[in-house]
Amino acid sequence: MKLLQTLFACVTCLYSASVVANTVPDIKLAALKFGTVKWELETIKRMGLDQKNGFNLKVVDVAGKQASSLSIQNDAVDVIVTDWIWVANQRSAGKAYQFTPYSKAVGSLMVGPKSSVISLKDLDGKRIGIAGGPVDKSWIVIQAIAKKRYGIDLASQNELVFGAPPLLFKQAISGEVDAVINFWHFLAKLEAKGFKRVVDVQDAATELGLSAETPLLGYVFKESWASQNPQLAAGLRQASREAKEVLKTNDAAWEPLKGLIKAKSDKEFEALRFAWRQGAPGDSFDFDAAQKMFNLMRSYGDGKLIKTETVLDSGAFFTTQ
Repeated sequence: MKLLQTLFACVTCLYSASVVANTVPDIKLAALKFGTVKWELETIKRMGLDQKNGFNLKVVDVAGKQASSLSIQNDAVDVIVTDWIWVANQRSAGKAYQFTPYSKAVGSLMVGPKSSVISLKDLDGKRIGIAGGPVDKSWIVIQAIAKKRYGIDLASQNELVFGAPPLLFKQAISGEVDAVINFWHFLAKLEAKGFKRVVDVQDAATELGLSAETPLLGYVFKESWASQNPQLAAGLRQASREAKEVLKTNDAAWEPLKGLIKAKSDKEFEALRFAWRQGAPGDSFDFDAAQKMFNLMRSYGDGKLIKTETVLDSGAFFTTQ
C-alpha cells in the first residue's frame, strides 16, 4: 500500500511540474544559426535562466539580418537582435519597436603582423576591406576620427573593398587587402594570428566625445508586445544580464560553448572569450550618449544609414516601470 502511495505521489509531482512548465510562456527569438549571439542564448538555456525569469526561450534560426527583420515584422518571432539605429528608423516610419542592450562590441581597423602601417595617415592609397558595407558603424567612426586627427578623407584616398565578414577575414590573412575593418569576432581571430590594431573604435569614439559604453546591438521587440508582456520583456533582459555575469566571471562556463565557437586553437578561443567580455555592456543606458552617437552616424552616413525623417526618441529604449 505504501509503495502505491509513494508511486502515486511521484506521478503527482511529475504531473504538477509538467503543468507548471507548460504555463511558462514562450519567447521566440530569431538568431543567426552560427552567430555569436548563440553563445549567450545557449548559456541562458543551459542554466535555466529563462525558466527562472518566467519564460521559455525558443530560438529560431535565421540566415541573415534581412530574414531576421522580416521574421519580426511578420510576427513569426517575438524578438530579434539588431541595433537601435534600425529601431529609430522603424519608429520614425510609424513602426514602434523597442531595444534593450545586448552588446557594445564594435570593430577596429587592423593590419597584418608585417605591415608598416602605424597610423591612419599611413593608409594613403591602400586597399581597405570593410565588412557591413559603406554604412558600417565602425567604418563611420574611423572615417570621423581620421578627419579629426589628420584632416584626411579615407573614403576618397583609398580603395575600398566591401564584402562578407568571412571573405574579408581570408583576404586579410592572404594580404589581398592592406587593412581590414571587420566584425569583432573575426578581428579577435586575426589578433590571435598576430594582426595589429591601428584604431580601436571604442577608443576613437571616446576621442570624438562619444561614450565607449554605449551598446549598439540589442534585443529588439515590438513596443505593443512589450506593453502586453512587460514581465516577459523584463525577464528576457534579466536573463541576458545573468548569463553575461556568468560568462564574464566564470571560465568554466565557456567549456560547453566550444562546440559553437569552433576556435582553431586555444589562443584563438581565449582571444574570442576576451573580446566577448570586453563587449558586454553595463546595466545602465545613457540616452544622451546614444543621441550623440546617433548625430555622428547621421553626419557620416550619407543618408543611407539613417533616413532623413528619422529621429531618436527615448521610447526606443525599453525600461521597466
